[in-house]
Amino acid sequence: MNSASLPGSGRYRSLATRITLWYAVVITATFGAFIIVATGGVERYAEGVATSEMATSAATFDKILELQAAQMRTSADVLAADFGFREAFAISDQPTIVSALDSLRLRAGVPLAIMVPLQGEFISSGTALTPTEQDAIWGAMDSGTDRGVFRASGRFYNAVAAPIMIPDLAGWLVIARPMDTAAMRDMSGLAPKGMSASIRTAGDLPGGMSLAQASGEAPVETRIGGERTLYWSTPLASMDNAMQPRLVLRYALSAALEQYAPIKYLLLALSGLGLLISILIGALVSRGITRPVAALERAARAISDGSREKVSITSQDEVGRLAVSFNSMVDSIKEREEKITHIALHDELTGLPNRKLFAEQLEFALARRTRDERIVVMYFDLDNFKAVNDTLGHPVGDELLRAVADRLRDTISGALISRQGGDEFAILIDKIEPQANLALLADRVSGVFQSAFQLDGHRLETSSSIGIAVAPTDGNCPDELIKNADLALYRAKNEGRNCSCFFEQAMDLEARKRHQMELDMREAVREGQFILNYQPLFSLEQDRVMGFEALVRWQHPLRGIVSPIEFIPLAEDTGLIVPISEWVLNEACQHARHWPESVRIAVNLSPVLFKNPGLPLMVMQALDAAKLAPNRLELEVTESLFIENVERTTAMLNALRECGVRIALDDFGTGYSSLNYLRSFPFDKIKIDKSFVNDLATDSSSRAIIGAITALASALGMETIAEGVEDIVQLEALRSQGCSNIQGYLFSRPVGIEHVDAMIANMRYIQHNDTTAPEATRPRQVA
Repeated sequence: MNSASLPGSGRYRSLATRITLWYAVVITATFGAFIIVATGGVERYAEGVATSEMATSAATFDKILELQAAQMRTSADVLAADFGFREAFAISDQPTIVSALDSLRLRAGVPLAIMVPLQGEFISSGTALTPTEQDAIWGAMDSGTDRGVFRASGRFYNAVAAPIMIPDLAGWLVIARPMDTAAMRDMSGLAPKGMSASIRTAGDLPGGMSLAQASGEAPVETRIGGERTLYWSTPLASMDNAMQPRLVLRYALSAALEQYAPIKYLLLALSGLGLLISILIGALVSRGITRPVAALERAARAISDGSREKVSITSQDEVGRLAVSFNSMVDSIKEREEKITHIALHDELTGLPNRKLFAEQLEFALARRTRDERIVVMYFDLDNFKAVNDTLGHPVGDELLRAVADRLRDTISGALISRQGGDEFAILIDKIEPQANLALLADRVSGVFQSAFQLDGHRLETSSSIGIAVAPTDGNCPDELIKNADLALYRAKNEGRNCSCFFEQAMDLEARKRHQMELDMREAVREGQFILNYQPLFSLEQDRVMGFEALVRWQHPLRGIVSPIEFIPLAEDTGLIVPISEWVLNEACQHARHWPESVRIAVNLSPVLFKNPGLPLMVMQALDAAKLAPNRLELEVTESLFIENVERTTAMLNALRECGVRIALDDFGTGYSSLNYLRSFPFDKIKIDKSFVNDLATDSSSRAIIGAITALASALGMETIAEGVEDIVQLEALRSQGCSNIQGYLFSRPVGIEHVDAMIANMRYIQHNDTTAPEATRPRQVA
């Protein structure tokens, strides 16, 4: 609020008046908050009373049903023990039985009496029972139930059963009292006004109430026709196991709250009186305070209107000194506003417009675009910029960003260039003619990075990945264009970086699919949808299975088994790889604890886990929980670990080694292979990538490479294992090259734990090669 917003500026020219108004606003807000809190407290109290009344009523109704059942049981026991009735029962004197049942109904005041024999047909008086209803009652009697609710002819009954002994159990005498609308209305008369009772089955609960909520521990609130309504449900004993009856109480909470309305009105009246008194006192106080500064009132109001003019006061008293300070304040305000405006709309490091200003200018450009004009939004970032920060430090990285911004200003004129954050930039070019070649615009951006950057003695060569969205084809609002340009940038980075990519509709569909998979994966982590398969690791030297590799699979409820190739990269991007890996470690160790001590378990570790300092603790907790010897756990890591931070990776591997586990280098010979890795950390095992194994039969160089790897591993005291072995030729070639272990479909595909247990128990392993081959060419089975 300011003086310009007040109607009748002459009327509100007095500073005392404005202080009084502000005081009134504060007091009003205070009393308003008090009223809200007080009325809210009244409502919560009323809700608590209603809840208590419902609990009491539920207990009362349960007691009434118990008393009714006790009365009926007394009547039933008298007849069941009657000698004449038992004699008639024994000789199947149906007229006498029916007469006795009719007499029992009259004495007990119930509409239904049933004779349930162990053998033979039911005899009922009052209401005929269907075969289904008879089966339900018979099932309850047979299971030992002697009291409960059942349904006959669409009505609920509260029933009790008395055994008929002649002298052994020959049947039961059942009498039942209806629990229809009239009975429930009579019971509701004992409850507070506005509360009603009904009998419902588990599949017919009201108000969206679930079976878990119908436990009788707390009410469930819902709205019916705009009215707040409470439901309370308690289970009832049942003579029909499939019905699961519930006593449901309904309480119109809105009506219950009306009795507390006078309290609310009283609070409002008292608050209004207090507010009036407070405003009068505030007016008197403010008038006394504001007289000495009346001369500055107009200047202060002018500042609130946006004016930055100084005041002229010549007196040397307190008011004069206040005027001098006021003028200094005006100068400071101007300077700060200009600085704040620039900071709010520009990047502090590069001086380029920031994300907010870029979005505003894009919105203006879209608003003034003519029908044939196009607008291009380019999103791009620097390839491998993180490596610059990690190797040369953040100051050099900041200098590189400033140098890029300067080149962009010099190279791309007539465009709005923005730094979006980090190493990400955006460019807006509008008023583009329909026939313009948009690819040339991307080439201009790429040209910025053709020559190296000279920064503080460092010569840096970098490139950029560019995503491009074009209005109106790719969107007509800022958010949509920016999102689509970002999706195109993501595609450009996935296609190898140092390239440009125009947005396509399939990118949006792919992003939605990726987002849905992330949601599904989070649900999978919560619901435990992951399973482990195991592939045996065979020792050629010992001619036996020496362990199993645990391979995680996702058992999606709709898509079935999802391959790790599809969900592991997303899990690494979203951080879900941590809980998934923790589950895999614990599950694999728990299974391995039951295997012979000579059989190890191998688990793959994602490079993402090595950024978590708690990884050794996670491994130790899994071993401790399974009581598994550490040397029976083998952790497999890939060479990509050493790319970002060799020192951190080596320190983490040493910490894992101190836990007593074995460390294997997976996929050796591909990607980023370096003998320096083998020197910097003594691995227990080297896994030869299956790409070399695939070409063993046709490529002599593959044999030479495998021979060199095995010789090197042997010299360093490391084991070797070859992946992807599928036939006898590959096996014999690996044996001849000195490979000590193999893994692949030749012995077994990954199988469930139930098959692993069978393998270990029988010491036989499924062969997936041609079983008709001669015995000498087959892999030897472990006896």
